[in-house]
Amino acid sequence: MSVKTNYIKLSTQGNSDVIDITPQVAKKLTESGLSEGTVTIFVAGSTAALTTVEYEPGLVHDIKELFEKIAPSNKEYHHNERWHDDNGHSHVRAS
Repeated sequence: MSVKTNYIKLSTQGNSDVIDITPQVAKKLTESGLSEGTVTIFVAGSTAALTTVEYEPGLVHDIKELFEKIAPSNKEYHHNERWHDDNGHSHVRAS
């Protein structure tokens, strides 16, 4: 069995930025020359997350609204008290 490792580097605009990585993953898969197997995707960082959704503007807007409802950016978080970095909402949203 062949194992290939590739990397995709992305930058976000922060605060619930949603990026469709399908084209980048498909390109890496094509470049690998593999015709079957499993793709594993991992994001490093404690304020980032991966999910699978139907990527379309309405849903992206809904996701951002939902994050603001369940983890408001202007709320005080215990994380902020400990680390004084004002990104507690980002950690909660990534969870």
